[in-house]
Amino acid sequence: MTVTATSVDQPEQLQPSHAPAALRGRLLRLVPAVVSALCGVLLYVSFPPRVLWWLALPAFAGLGWVLRGRSWKAALGLGYLFGLGFLLPLLVWTGVEVGPGPWIALVAIEAVFVALVGVGVAAVSRLPAWPVWAAALWIAGEAVRARMPFRGFPWGKIAFGQADGVFLPLAAVGGTPVLGFAVVLCGFGLCEAGRLFVEGRRTRAVRRGAAAAALLSVTVPVAGAVAARALVSDKAEAGTATVAVIQGNVPRAGLEFSAQRRAVLDHHVRETLKLAADIKAGKVKKPDYVLWPENSSDIDPFTNPDAADVIDGAAKAVGVPVSVGAVVERDGRLLNEQVLWDPVKGPTQTYDKRQIQPFGEYLPLRGLVGAINEDWTGMVRQDFSRGARPGVFDFDGVKVGLATCYEAAFDWAVRDTVTHGAQMISVPSNNATFDRSEMTYQQLAMSRIRAVEHSRTVTVPVTSGVSAFIMPDGRITQRTGMFVPAYLVQQVPLRTSETPATKLGILPEMALVLVAAGGIGWAVGSGLRARRSAGV
Repeated sequence: MTVTATSVDQPEQLQPSHAPAALRGRLLRLVPAVVSALCGVLLYVSFPPRVLWWLALPAFAGLGWVLRGRSWKAALGLGYLFGLGFLLPLLVWTGVEVGPGPWIALVAIEAVFVALVGVGVAAVSRLPAWPVWAAALWIAGEAVRARMPFRGFPWGKIAFGQADGVFLPLAAVGGTPVLGFAVVLCGFGLCEAGRLFVEGRRTRAVRRGAAAAALLSVTVPVAGAVAARALVSDKAEAGTATVAVIQGNVPRAGLEFSAQRRAVLDHHVRETLKLAADIKAGKVKKPDYVLWPENSSDIDPFTNPDAADVIDGAAKAVGVPVSVGAVVERDGRLLNEQVLWDPVKGPTQTYDKRQIQPFGEYLPLRGLVGAINEDWTGMVRQDFSRGARPGVFDFDGVKVGLATCYEAAFDWAVRDTVTHGAQMISVPSNNATFDRSEMTYQQLAMSRIRAVEHSRTVTVPVTSGVSAFIMPDGRITQRTGMFVPAYLVQQVPLRTSETPATKLGILPEMALVLVAAGGIGWAVGSGLRARRSAGV
C-alpha cells in the first residue's frame, strides 16, 4: 500500500515543477509565428509614405530565419502569417468606402500567394547559395500575383517600397522584378550571414563556400545598384516641354451623385481658368499642354453639350490642348477615357483605360457578390469595358504616354507607352474615394519607380491630390497637398533613349521565374534522393 501511495502521490509532487517548463516550451513554439507576423509588419513599415525602405532587409532576414529548414506545413502557416502582417495594414485603404469585408477578403486571398512562396523558401533553404533561390521564388510569387486572379493585383511589389532607397537605379536595369530581387536577396543574404556567424562562434569553424555565397548575396545587389546609377539621367534628349497639371479638387460632402460629378468638372474648369488668368498676368509661363486627372469629367462630353462647352471654354482660355479624364459611353460600352481637347478643333484623340480595376470599375462574380451583400453590386451598376490600344497622345510633336491610375501598378501598361514612342509619361488618377489614406502615397511611389525604370519624366495629375512632377531620376520636383485646388507648371526634359529595362521587357522576370523553378526542382530532387538513401 505504501508503494502504491507513493506512486500515486509522486506525480502530484512533481507537477508544479514541470508546469513552468511546459509553459515555456509552448511559448517557445509560438516564437516563429510571432516573428513571422512581426516581420510582415516591418515590411509594411518600409513602404511609403514612410522613408524607411531599408527595413525591408531585416524583414526578409527574419522571414528567412523562421522558414529555414521548416516542413511544408509549418512554412505554409508561417508564410501566411508574414503575408497577413504585411498586407493587412498595407491595403487597409481598400475598405475606406466599402467597409472591412472586401479588405479582409482581398488580404486573405493575396496572403495565400505569400504562403506558397514560404513553402518554396523552406524547400530551397538547405541548398547551396539558398538566398538566390529564395529571392527568385519571391519574385516568381509577385509575377503570379500580378496576373491572377482577375488579371492580377501587383500592389505590394517590393520594388514599390524602394523609391527612396539605394537600390532604385536597378529599376533601369530590369524593372520592378530586378529591383525587388536585389532587395529580397540582400535580406536573405543578411540572414545567412548572421546564421553562419553564430554557427562559426559555436563550432569555431567557417564553411568558406557558404560564407562567400552569403557575402555575395549582400554585396552584389548593392554594387549593382551603384553601377546602375550610370543609367539614370534627367538630361533632355529631345528638347523640353512646359507642362501644366491641374488638380481641381472634389466636393467634400453634401452633394448627390450627379451634382457632384458636375461640381468636379466645374472645379477643374475653374482651376484651369485661374491658370489662364495667371498666364495672362505674366505670373507663370504658358504651358505647351495641360493635363487633367482621371474622372475630371464624369459627365460624357460627347453626349452632354453643357460639359463639352465648359471644357472647350477652358481649353480656349488657356490656349493649348488639354487632356481630359472623362467617363464616356460609346456603342453601349462604358469607357474610362482620356480625351485630347484642342482649343480650335475640339476632341482629336482618345485613350481608353485597358487595365480596369476589379470590384471598382467592373464586378467579377456579380451574382455571388450580390448574394453576399446587395449594396456592393449597387456600387458598380455597370461594368467598364477595356481599351485595346496603348495610350500615346501627340501634342504637336511631343509624345505623351498615358497610364491611367491603377495601370501604373502593371509593368506592361507603362512600358508599352514608351515602346510606342512616349517621350514622357502621365499617370492621371482619381484617389478621392480613398480619402487621406496611404494609398495616394503608395501610388505616387509607383510613378517614381516608373520614371527611373523607363528614364522618363512622369506627371501625376490627381483630382484631390497628391499631384506631382517626377524627374527621370525619380526625384519629385513639385507636388500639391491633398484635397486642395491647385495647378503646377514646370519645364520638363523629353527623352527618347530606352533603358535596358524598357528593351528587355518581361525577360528579366521570366529569367527569375526559371531560376525559382530550378531551385524547387533541385530541392525536390535532393529530398527524393535523401529518402531513397535512408530507405536503403
